[in-house]
Amino acid sequence: MDKEEKFRKEALEYHSRERKGKIEVIPTKAYASQKDLSLAYSPGVAEPCKEIERDETQVYNYTAKGNLVAVITNGTAVLGLGDIGPLASKPVMEGKGVLFKIFADIDVFDIEVNEKDPDKFVEIVKAISPTFGGINLEDIKAPEAFYIEKRLKEELNIPVMHDDQHGTAIISAAALMNAVEIAKKKLADVKIVINGAGAAAISCAKLYVGVGAKLENIIMLDSKGVITRDRNDLTEEKLEFITDAKISTLEEAMVGADVFIGLSKGNVVSPQMLLTMTNDPIVFAMANPTPEIDYNLAIETREDIIFATGRSDFPNQVNNVLGFPFIFRGALDVQATEINEEMKLAAVKALAELAKEPVPEMVMMAYDEKKISFGKNYIIPKPFDSRLISKVSLAVAKAAMESGVATKPITNFAKYEEKLIQRLGKQDKYIRLFQNKAKANPKKVVFCNGDEYNVLKAAQIASDEGYLFPVLLGEKHRIEKLMEENDISINNVEIIDPKASESEEKIEQFAKILWDKRNRKGVTMQTAIKNLKSREYFGAMMVETGEADAVLSGFNRDYSSSLKSMLEVIGKHKTAEKVSGMVLIMTENGPLFFADTAVIKDPTWEDLARTATTVALTVRGLGITPKIAMLSYESFSNKSEISKKVRKAVDYLHEHYPKLIVDGEVQPDFLFDQELMQKYFPFSKLNGDSANVFIFPDLTSGHLTYKMIRGLNKSQTVGPILLGLNKPAHIMQMRASIEEIVNLATVAVLEAQLYSR
Repeated sequence: MDKEEKFRKEALEYHSRERKGKIEVIPTKAYASQKDLSLAYSPGVAEPCKEIERDETQVYNYTAKGNLVAVITNGTAVLGLGDIGPLASKPVMEGKGVLFKIFADIDVFDIEVNEKDPDKFVEIVKAISPTFGGINLEDIKAPEAFYIEKRLKEELNIPVMHDDQHGTAIISAAALMNAVEIAKKKLADVKIVINGAGAAAISCAKLYVGVGAKLENIIMLDSKGVITRDRNDLTEEKLEFITDAKISTLEEAMVGADVFIGLSKGNVVSPQMLLTMTNDPIVFAMANPTPEIDYNLAIETREDIIFATGRSDFPNQVNNVLGFPFIFRGALDVQATEINEEMKLAAVKALAELAKEPVPEMVMMAYDEKKISFGKNYIIPKPFDSRLISKVSLAVAKAAMESGVATKPITNFAKYEEKLIQRLGKQDKYIRLFQNKAKANPKKVVFCNGDEYNVLKAAQIASDEGYLFPVLLGEKHRIEKLMEENDISINNVEIIDPKASESEEKIEQFAKILWDKRNRKGVTMQTAIKNLKSREYFGAMMVETGEADAVLSGFNRDYSSSLKSMLEVIGKHKTAEKVSGMVLIMTENGPLFFADTAVIKDPTWEDLARTATTVALTVRGLGITPKIAMLSYESFSNKSEISKKVRKAVDYLHEHYPKLIVDGEVQPDFLFDQELMQKYFPFSKLNGDSANVFIFPDLTSGHLTYKMIRGLNKSQTVGPILLGLNKPAHIMQMRASIEEIVNLATVAVLEAQLYSR
């Protein structure tokens, strides 16, 4: 099976597995009791209905309208697929809904309309508009898209935006402003060539003029060549960009150009064309997936080029996700009646300015960069930059207020900014950050249970995504049979059976190393050879000798036996007296870290303090500020032996780590209710800070709590993550899910990256 067919099958499986599709609707209020239902529906629902009837603006107070956007299409211009119709476009619209939710916490209904007549389409959208706080038009072909958006903006009093037009325009305009500055030129002076004359290209050109470019300096081309006065086949939208220059081809237009904007098709720009441009040329080759000229070819041709594409694997990605979620977020939050030019320009300037600010460690970690700073390879923010929601949304909201289209002005911008940041906790952004960082520098990971389907599938996914290079341990014929039965293929996979005859030489080599390490602890050479025929010992030794970077074992073995092999072969780090375990759980309130859930059965107060500092260091390394709660079954009473033990650990931490946010002993229920915490324990260092790290007083309570949450919570989990070993090694949960194994392997790669430095 070739790569393209393999990807096709994976895409179909991704969309078709239960639950089918990519979005769902969930209730936001209690519904367990009869009383709840009587409030949610009859008779209680009549009360908000009457309030809205008296004052229609109350709909924003009593319904989800204020945070609900419709993603609407007729499927006439979908991605690179063209006119595929409304039904076939539904997966794309659901995907857009996912982006709205994970980047800006905006709820979406996708609406696919079976109507190509623009007037009828407009009437349909108008008829359903009361449901929504905003309308995102998507994948509608030009020139109808211009007409549809224009009419809806004029006839509705909610934000309407055709993202295909304005999204690329806003992001590329911000990039262009910064690129021109880096090239030490003036936007009013640069000659701009735009190849493509569709909805996005027209919108780009208009916005460039809005930020300072001169209309007479723009040359636009469509599929038939340069848009000149000699043409008699031009639409109304193209007429604005007629040039008097006596040229007809892209090659002629590029001579002496400062800027090339590509919104056309791949490989239409040659190196020779680049050489005819001015010094420090700016080239945005945004055709996807194949740019108008290849990135590597372009930078080889011109060292002085400033280059951007629509792709994530090259610097300066012009990605619409930098814009539309945050523009709608700001517009919804002030209940704007439209998205006007002032709001779009505010988004442009906010993006341009953000790229000039110091880049947070979390962003650099995500892209495996030691330093990211404003310059040729960083002219627009990265999509994983968590500051986007506060910077762009805030700028858009302010512009709406200043331009008079906000019906619910913000009075406290500091609180609003804090609320925006809190919205980011409601999605799995950290998992995506980890995966992105792993992809930047993949490592070799040993999977000790290569003949288990979940492990094998996880290895395939992680390999295909570029997170790691897998080594599978187990009987080769069983693994190959499992791969064949389940249509699994992994490029350049290494399969090793420690019990096979071809592994005997390696076993002897490893056994000598293990015997040298353990011969004064009762291990004979024969015992070492026997142990190394087991996958756990063999995998750990591959990491110990540097033949692999990390190892994952467990899955079908008990935790203690898997840990034993790791401790004997890899051992504890010199700074660690004991190994501890931590679990990361992604919740609606952000990531939560639980320790010790895996190793220390009955910790002393010294163990608890040491676990807290070790976890704090790890959490900080992930770019998160640790806020540590030392748990007990009573709060600040110090009566039981357990509480006394916890109190000793807290006292030690307060004395020796005064800047660490940590307190206890405290019961978990108080930690999730800040009002209750403030009322009963106003002296606590945790007041005003919701805890995100929980240190359990013993292994039983930690392990049981984690297991219960894992069973009840739909959120992603990572772990247990072993802390204190000399090299990256982790133990999968018994019968761990594919997703859990991929997540744990990803964390192992991040650890290996740190060790390699």
